[in-house]
Amino acid sequence: MQKGKIFVVGFGPGDREHITKRAVDALQQSEHIMGYKTYVDLIEHLVTAKTIVSTGMTEEVSRAQEAVKQAEAGSIVSVISSGDSGVYGMAGLVYEVLIEKGWTEATGIEVEVVPGISAINSCASLLGAPVMHDSCTISLSDHLTPWTVIEKRIEAAAMADFVVAFYNPKSGRRTRQIVEAQRILLKYRAPDTPVGLVKAAYRDTQDIVLTTLAEMLEHDIGMLTTVVVGNSSTFYYDNKIITPRGYQRKYTLGEEKQLLKPHQRLKKEAEPWALDQETGEAKEGFEKIEAIEKKTTNVSVTEWSSLQLANEALALVRPEEKVENPFLVQQKQESIFEFAVSPGVANKMITPQQMVTLAEIVGEKGTMEYTPDHRLVVKVPSMDPQKIVATVEQTGLLVQPVGDVVIVKACDFCYGEKAESIPYAEKIMETLGGLKMPKELHVGINGCGMACYRAVFDDIGIVYRKKRFDLFIGSKPVGRTAHAAQPVLEGLAPEQLIPLLTEIVADYQANAHPNERFFKYFKRVKKILNFEYVDMACKIKVEEAPCGD
Repeated sequence: MQKGKIFVVGFGPGDREHITKRAVDALQQSEHIMGYKTYVDLIEHLVTAKTIVSTGMTEEVSRAQEAVKQAEAGSIVSVISSGDSGVYGMAGLVYEVLIEKGWTEATGIEVEVVPGISAINSCASLLGAPVMHDSCTISLSDHLTPWTVIEKRIEAAAMADFVVAFYNPKSGRRTRQIVEAQRILLKYRAPDTPVGLVKAAYRDTQDIVLTTLAEMLEHDIGMLTTVVVGNSSTFYYDNKIITPRGYQRKYTLGEEKQLLKPHQRLKKEAEPWALDQETGEAKEGFEKIEAIEKKTTNVSVTEWSSLQLANEALALVRPEEKVENPFLVQQKQESIFEFAVSPGVANKMITPQQMVTLAEIVGEKGTMEYTPDHRLVVKVPSMDPQKIVATVEQTGLLVQPVGDVVIVKACDFCYGEKAESIPYAEKIMETLGGLKMPKELHVGINGCGMACYRAVFDDIGIVYRKKRFDLFIGSKPVGRTAHAAQPVLEGLAPEQLIPLLTEIVADYQANAHPNERFFKYFKRVKKILNFEYVDMACKIKVEEAPCGD
């Protein structure tokens, strides 16, 4: 006899556009379809099965048993769930029935779980971006799970500042659970925490309500509603619920915001709160509970509940009795200001007073890292970067942006003994330093033909020699196939230097791909201005690195 098969199909929200092709194929291959009546009605037009068995809400076990029976008789069967069949769906029950019968994958009927879009995802897409940080789903149905267990899970999620999506929040007989869930959450979250109520996502009867934690019970909530509760940093913007990706916002000079690149973000100093992989320890303090300023919302929601109004009135009459909520979880979204400092282009000496000033700015929570570019990169929590810049500049230090910008590095000009070209180096810094680029662009300057500061290993190398400049471009500064830059010009007149550099930088800035290093750009385009590309790579065959570089 032919072996049967069970598809456990999650068909997503229910509309055709959000059902996967694999789900449709499975349904159309099946001879028998089994599911809750409401779900069967949603997909009936897609199937050609001989029999369609639709049963009530609490008859999941009988559906799973019948599916196994039909599959063991040689039929292809689909057991359907809305959303994803592995998230509060039928997948687990089907396996439980099979396990009771001694089923094994090697000898038993074939089982394929077909994933679908779960309610937390479909509802989030309609609300904006509420699930951008750690989140959890909690079913408020206590038919199969004791309420005391559900209660503990809600409290744990509330304490840990999870975004929470409540499934099965309320039914005709279960009306108290959502009330208790709100009570627990209000112990740890502000009353104005954004809440989205989505009923029948992507179906004809779809209904979306934007409200707050304090006011959510004033709206209709039923079995087909998913309740999405934001965390302490979630806010409303233009009728959207937005949860920031993290509790820290990093920015640098010249930009309101600057996202870290992957190689920067994963550095230990960029994530001081992360678990140390060697010691198994993490720094404390980043979980500090503090009040935060709430974002402005233009969503029409009731501003005050009657309970809040009463409490406020009492506080005005008896202000000494007003008690702060000791459990309220409000993670402060910290702004991290990143910048670089150096004593100057030619000067390499930092004074004790400058170091003291930097140490005071960095404090206990900031970091300060010395880099190969002869700069200190400073990262500090701050909402007032202008004040920090002014304080640092008062000490005589040069403040520069970090990230994908032009970075100018020069030698020490033999501690100032070979000072002829210093004004040109300072002019290059003034003209080009900090300009936004597709990728970090390093400009190196040497004050004599010895080139001891290795300017020829920078993206653009400048060597002062015999009162004129030699120009090198396109070095590959890193990797096992690293090589010096290509010499493209000798004896350049000083007055021609800045205009030529400006043109080269502008060419790269305008035409390079995002994240494309200068040497790769030169190799790809073969010509920058009138300088033709010449392959300077090592001619000895070297095994490629895993990254292919």
